[in-house]
Amino acid sequence: MGKDEQGLKASSGRYTVVPRTLCFVLSPEGDDVLLLKGAPTKRIWPNRYNGVGGHVEAGEDVYAAAVREVREETGLSVRDVHLRGVINVPVEEGQGIVVFVFAARAESRHFTPSGEGTLEWVPRDRVPSLDLVEDLPALVPRTLDAPPGELPFFALYTYDEQDRLVVQWAASEDG
Repeated sequence: MGKDEQGLKASSGRYTVVPRTLCFVLSPEGDDVLLLKGAPTKRIWPNRYNGVGGHVEAGEDVYAAAVREVREETGLSVRDVHLRGVINVPVEEGQGIVVFVFAARAESRHFTPSGEGTLEWVPRDRVPSLDLVEDLPALVPRTLDAPPGELPFFALYTYDEQDRLVVQWAASEDG
């Protein structure tokens, strides 16, 4: 199958997405999660805690993008990288973001400071008490508490008339 057979030209006017990754990195021991407190100058989520991640670049798969973003933002090498979920976020007419959510384990606790904000190892039980990006209270446990081999979760994030986040989790086939 050639590039023309992918159907992109026929997709004009259809919903298009920007792919991103989000990774929650556990310490080597697994008791802490590395979170990034966004710099006060950041356009999105200043002074709020989030996982690490970013855009998928042309020519790379989402797994490679997640590992690259962790390395770029933290200096860490990771292992046991698992896709835990996929979130569709339609933000404008015909355009949106798809976020591939990963969990991983760091090879060490020694990170490199990031220009994106302040990195901090946080005990997992302390995460809910932080000023988190608004979906993290539900997203962190779904990501980090998933049993090995569990299928990824799927979610749709939309916004109501007051521009508040509305999260819809897809029902699993298991009930």
